[in-house]
Amino acid sequence: MSKILIRGAKVLGGEPQDVLIDGETIAQVGTGLSAEGAEVVEADGKVLLPGLVDLHTHLREPGREDSETVLTGTRAAASGGYTAVFAMANTFPVADTAGVVEQVWRLGREHGYCDVQPIGAVTVGLEGRKLAELGAMHESAAGVTVFSDDGKCVDDAVIMRRALEYVKAFGGVVAQHAQEPRLTEGAQMNEGVVSAELGLGGWPAVAEESIIARDVLLAEHVGSRVHICHLSTAGSVEIVRWAKSRGIDVTAEVTPHHLLLTDEMVRTYNPVYKVNPPLRTERDVMALREALADGTIDIVATDHAPHPHEDKDCEWAAAAMGMVGLETALSVVQDTMVDTGLLDWAGVADRMSFTPARIGRAVGHGRPVSAGEPANLTLVDTAYRGQVDPAGFASRSRNTPYEGRELPGRVTHTWLRGKATLVDGKLT
Repeated sequence: MSKILIRGAKVLGGEPQDVLIDGETIAQVGTGLSAEGAEVVEADGKVLLPGLVDLHTHLREPGREDSETVLTGTRAAASGGYTAVFAMANTFPVADTAGVVEQVWRLGREHGYCDVQPIGAVTVGLEGRKLAELGAMHESAAGVTVFSDDGKCVDDAVIMRRALEYVKAFGGVVAQHAQEPRLTEGAQMNEGVVSAELGLGGWPAVAEESIIARDVLLAEHVGSRVHICHLSTAGSVEIVRWAKSRGIDVTAEVTPHHLLLTDEMVRTYNPVYKVNPPLRTERDVMALREALADGTIDIVATDHAPHPHEDKDCEWAAAAMGMVGLETALSVVQDTMVDTGLLDWAGVADRMSFTPARIGRAVGHGRPVSAGEPANLTLVDTAYRGQVDPAGFASRSRNTPYEGRELPGRVTHTWLRGKATLVDGKLT
């Protein structure tokens, strides 16, 4: 088994230490460590974090391999410092049976750039009418614990209640895409001043907030776990904060793009800014940052949504919704949360590794950087600044809103159970 000595790394942003990896495990953490025959990585004060965990990734396979595959998506994940991703169910066919989730899980095991945990659909075909095979997916080799119709809302309250009741039996969680469909018919962007000036159909904040309010009450009634996907409004923050104050078992995520971008970007009519939920106002962005800092919002999740060129390089109304995010997420979080003083690196480790792993029950991930733990790690050059160039992405798609934008931080190394998947910024 190989040994790797990471020398002089700031573990979770603290004082420089050495970390010795022996095989798949962290053997020692301390100062002045040495190991005969070990490969030495000079960290030179870079920040060492536990491998990142993304609770919300679209890998598109099976069915939309023109956008992304499990291989290309996990390569993008490793480039961004991730060692585990949860793959959403809106594939073709939909991941609503044990057979499909096992297929995705096995593809992840074969490609190995990071662990892939499938998310099962809540309803058959994402159609919102009949519960999918929740128990069978949980009992399958994939061991599904998170269920979501992401891309669509489980808008039927009875179906949502039944799903919460069902997953409670095995400690699962329903991850809700909060979008009241009748309130968003024909919507193209956030409803507000900008939508009125541009003449684009408005997507009101209440369409998100009304579903979150309903679902936290249902979770309280059932005594089950609910997770809110890509929370995007100040009002949603207040509802989740209230629910947590009542002891309701709710968790919530925010995407990097909702921490940085606003609906003002839509004035360009560039479809790269078209996303679901839409970019909101500056007030919403500030509320989301504060909520992530104080723990009201539990985690950062990318909602990595790759699309081929032809689905984005078209007029706004016809363009697909979504942005890629795995390879830029940590840089955006450093820019919006760390460099602004809202979070330290230990807080980033909590929001991007420890807590998402706990919510999704990702065994072996989100663990402390200490002796005896799995060597799932990422090394970050926090002093780096550079312009985002999608031509260098590992993802099959290039629909990033950050092209040409200068962002801080660069992942230089990623290790999955002691095996390097990224070395000096290059995939192995």
